[in-house]
Amino acid sequence: MSTPERIHLFTGNSNRPLAEEVAGFLGIKLGEMEVSRFADGETRVRCAESVRGLDVFVLQPTCPPVNENLMELLIIIDALKRASAKSITVLVPYYGYARQDRKTRPREPITAKLVADLITVAGANRVVAVDLHAGQIQGFFNIPFDNLTASLLFQDYFSRKGVQDAVIVAPDIGRVPRTRILSSKMNWSLAIVEKRRPEPDKAEVASVIGDVKGKLAILVDDMITTGNTLITAAEAVWKNGARKILAACTHAVLVGEAIKKLEESPIEELVVTNTVPIPPEKMLPKITVLSVAPLLGEAIIRILENRSISDLFTVGASEQIALY
Repeated sequence: MSTPERIHLFTGNSNRPLAEEVAGFLGIKLGEMEVSRFADGETRVRCAESVRGLDVFVLQPTCPPVNENLMELLIIIDALKRASAKSITVLVPYYGYARQDRKTRPREPITAKLVADLITVAGANRVVAVDLHAGQIQGFFNIPFDNLTASLLFQDYFSRKGVQDAVIVAPDIGRVPRTRILSSKMNWSLAIVEKRRPEPDKAEVASVIGDVKGKLAILVDDMITTGNTLITAAEAVWKNGARKILAACTHAVLVGEAIKKLEESPIEELVVTNTVPIPPEKMLPKITVLSVAPLLGEAIIRILENRSISDLFTVGASEQIALY
């Protein structure tokens, strides 16, 4: 049996367009899965085809509404396990609750660990994510976990756009490892916005470390949620003399007044991926969306064929995905 014939991909309601795109990349049809609600709001799931003895994949980012999408994922996994699936690989392109990865104050939960436990107990055998907010979340699982990165998509996009001699900017010190990947691949300089957080989702800039004056600055982060961190950093870079500002964020969560803030910000273009669906009313002209479908599709193939996932990010493989 060929690899495509062995792939059985299911999805819930959180990002069906992405699931359909992954299925298109693989040359298959999505598995038949009914996901709806009972009259009292409880989630109803029924797998409409046999999965007995099969290796199945479930694509379901836990993006807003996070709790509903998380419950859908857990119940889908349970349904497939009880239907005697041989193995269940869960693809969570966006991992909700990832920012609650440690205790910062007394009597706080570590919700990212709780979610990991829920997914494991539900019956998942493997998890695949894209650009986790905190890399240590991989250690919260006692099953294989693959953390893919969208860096090669951004690298290819800016190369095709003809961007040269830019400075990659980390919007805070914690994002330096992520920005260093792109800056080293593109052979561009690196700058850092030093800031402090007086409370969650609020940031105050202390200084900009590095030379941005007269340069094209590209802010890189794993997600844009309220927009406070990214836009505060963009304003600081602009005040320090950058001639043009672009931004690249894997997950476009965009809640609250994020769109209004982005529209009024000095950021000329925000490049994101489709790990989180963006409704039409939030699609500003300055937003560009890249697809992670080929990245996820290639990961599925490699998992089935017991091939290396890390090799996805070698030059040859990354060019193949970027050109899809």
